[in-house]
Amino acid sequence: MSFDRARVERLTRELLEAIGEDPDRPGLKQTPSRMGELYAEFFAGVGEDAAAPLAHTISVARGPAPDTLPSGAVLLRDIRFRSVCEHHLLPFAGRAHIAYLPGEQVVGLGALVRVVETLAARPQVQERLGEQIADTIAEHLDTRGVLIVLDASHGCVTMRGGRQPEASTLTIAARGEYTDAVARAELIALIGASTGSAHA
Repeated sequence: MSFDRARVERLTRELLEAIGEDPDRPGLKQTPSRMGELYAEFFAGVGEDAAAPLAHTISVARGPAPDTLPSGAVLLRDIRFRSVCEHHLLPFAGRAHIAYLPGEQVVGLGALVRVVETLAARPQVQERLGEQIADTIAEHLDTRGVLIVLDASHGCVTMRGGRQPEASTLTIAARGEYTDAVARAELIALIGASTGSAHA
């Protein structure tokens, strides 16, 4: 099923009427069109293959730096992302941190960012988003271990209910060697230092 912008616009107009508003008043007249554009952007990942960015890999042994075989983790920190919670259709946003233990094939770092962006651009919950990122990388990249840490602030926590504007949610997804807590302790410490400075 493809994105139906015209239908989103019609439904936005109906929603405005349902809450007792006049969708034809000056301040709201363009709102259905704006919501169509917004939702097209927010949900651009629906139906997209999140693994596609990982298809182009680089051989470590035969690549540009064959004398520098990686012995430890590759850690990409502070990838900013935003998504929409499927429970209330309110936004949540934060930082993703990705670590993996490379095998003989590695991938450009931008590809990891695109995996996060594709999976985030659909109705989500943070717990599942982290697991999907971990699965995608573990299944489509030559790796011995994957660790995904997401730190995000949720509109359904900051704007409604308890209204806790400073609250954030931290989730961890691990695959391979990083399912062992000792193996991932150093990375968690490095990510924690990054997160602490980011929130300071």
